[in-house]
Parts: sequence; C-alpha cells; structure tokens
Amino acid sequence: MTLDSKLKSKTEIRRELIIEMTQAKGNVSVEMLTEFLGVSAQTVRRDINQLCGENLLRRRHGGVESFERQLNAPYQQRALTKSEEKRAIARAVADIIPDGATIFISIGSTPAIVAEALTQKSELTVMTNNLNAAMTLSNEPSNRIIIPGGELRMPDRDILGDGVLDFFNSYRAEFGIFGVAGVTEDGGMLDFHASEVRVREAIRTHCKTSVLVMDSTKLTRTAPAVGGSIFDVDQIIMDRHPGDDFSALSERVGDRLKLVGGEV
Repeated sequence: MTLDSKLKSKTEIRRELIIEMTQAKGNVSVEMLTEFLGVSAQTVRRDINQLCGENLLRRRHGGVESFERQLNAPYQQRALTKSEEKRAIARAVADIIPDGATIFISIGSTPAIVAEALTQKSELTVMTNNLNAAMTLSNEPSNRIIIPGGELRMPDRDILGDGVLDFFNSYRAEFGIFGVAGVTEDGGMLDFHASEVRVREAIRTHCKTSVLVMDSTKLTRTAPAVGGSIFDVDQIIMDRHPGDDFSALSERVGDRLKLVGGEV
C-alpha cells in the first residue's frame, strides 16, 4: 500500500466520523471535532469544506450542522407518497417470500410497507433496523424478530449507530429487502448518508436474493451518498417503466426488473 493510499484512507475514515458525529448531535464545533479526532483545526476545516461542498453537511458559525432535514422529506410524507404503488410493490415482494424464510429488511417507508404485506406469512426470521417493520411482523407469534442495539431516530423509527453495520455483517439471509433514496442514470444507488450506503450494501451482499423496492419517483431524486449499483441487485420491483431517460438502464437490467403498477 502506498503512502498516498494510506493517507486517503485515513481522510475518508475521518470525514465519515465527522458526518456520523454531526448526525448524532445535530451540530458540532471545530474545537469539538479537533479534540475528538486528534487532528489540527486546519485539517478539520479542510474536511468541513469538502463535506459542505458535497452537500453532506452545512456550515454554521464555528462548526458544522447536519443537512439531513433539508435533504430528506419527513417520514409520514414519504409513507403517503405514491402509497398505492408502494402497496402494489409490497404485494409483489410477499408473493416471492415463503413461510419460514430468513429476511433482512432495511430502513425506509417502502420496506415498512413490505413488512405489512408479509403479515400473512408465518415462521419468518427477520433481521432489521426498521422498528416499524419489526413491530408490524411481531404480531405473528411464530416469527422471530432480531434487531440491533443503537439510537432510535424519530419519527422514522430507524435504529442507528456503529453496531448496525456489525449486526448485518453477522447474519446471512435468504432475502434482503431494501430501498434507496434515488438512482442515477448509470445505475448508481443513492442514499442520504454514507452510513446508510454501507448498511444497504451489507444487506445486499449477505443475502441469497437481494430485492430492491422503489417507486418511480426515485429515478428523478438526488441524494449525496452513492454506493452499489442496481446491476448488482437480483430483483428490482417498481411501479412503472422508468421511461426514455432510463431506457438503457432498464434494458441492461432485463428480466430482473418487475413492474407492478399501482392498482389496488
């Protein structure tokens, strides 16, 4: 490993820590980051400049603050957006999940609606950091529900923290069900935070069949953190054809893409 690659790796790790610390506290000062990271104020300011330039964080007097609320819509608003289409997607997922299956379920409103469609199943083993999904599926006494420790983010009811990635890395599942914040024209999968990308990729790589669930609005939605590609996903279930702008993408995905419409 070269010196440059080592320095780059340290920089990436440090900037991810800045993002995670800011998300946890809402805002942090340069002084606080300098003490926490054990680096100079000049290094912290350089990192902040880069992160703010990428719209991952936002400057405030003497430090930086989380940009999440300006980027992502409130949970209830997301849950109600294209709700019929999301229910159709959820029913399609339920059709491929047998009783007794072992499942990962990610955070997000669409995976939570998938959990509602899975309430007719029994003897499921579900690993999830989506508390809405966990509570929904806990109504079936034959199910086994496993959740990580960490901080509960409200009002989404997502479990966050360093242990979440370790949690998903510690299990294997037959199915991994996850959503995304957006998809680029070349198939890149977007989320609002690097930590969400890492957890999603852990879900995808540690299951036999990965299932991406998303409505068509995600194709025109942007988010700052990118990781993974839909070409690595086993099944993609969405409501309608992505359109001419994404025609090359849908052709390359081929029969892994299932369109379900929004009828109820």
